[in-house]
Amino acid sequence: MTELYISTDVETDGPIPGPYSMLSVGSAAYTADKRLLATFSANLETLPGASAHPKTAAWWTTQPEAWAACRKDLEAPTAAMTRYVTWLNALPGRPVFVAYPAGFDFLFVYWYLMRFVGESPFSYSALDMKSFAMALLKTGYRESTKRNMPSHWFDNLPHTHIALDDAIEQGALFCNMLHENRASA
Repeated sequence: MTELYISTDVETDGPIPGPYSMLSVGSAAYTADKRLLATFSANLETLPGASAHPKTAAWWTTQPEAWAACRKDLEAPTAAMTRYVTWLNALPGRPVFVAYPAGFDFLFVYWYLMRFVGESPFSYSALDMKSFAMALLKTGYRESTKRNMPSHWFDNLPHTHIALDDAIEQGALFCNMLHENRASA
């Protein structure tokens, strides 16, 4: 089966799942040649007993449009993550989780999948765009930031802190990086 790159972004109210909640998840399914096949988004109810981390709550006050977007049409985590697994399993290929940074986004998505659905279509792995950039740029990890990436890797897409917008934007970035990597082989 063909690999599909599931560019994923989450919005949260803290640094780790459990004490804090995933507020929103957005995913964009891309083929290696940058065809956007499908998208998924969900806004989730907060976890019982969880609260917002003070630093994250302060940051959200600077993002009123994104905050409003992730707090409408809320779903229970079980319903949202079950719908997510159904969406992933219906895609015409094997899903590969892709994020920037994968360490943060995958932590929340995997925890929520295991807690509320009991399975992960991604298995235990995620592709980190920053690590991929490090290899392509032949730089150190800390220097592999978006501001140090070549401008031709970026499409004119918004980064709004709305999970689906950012998943689409970062998915296009990943596909451009993948194209450059494969073209140089």
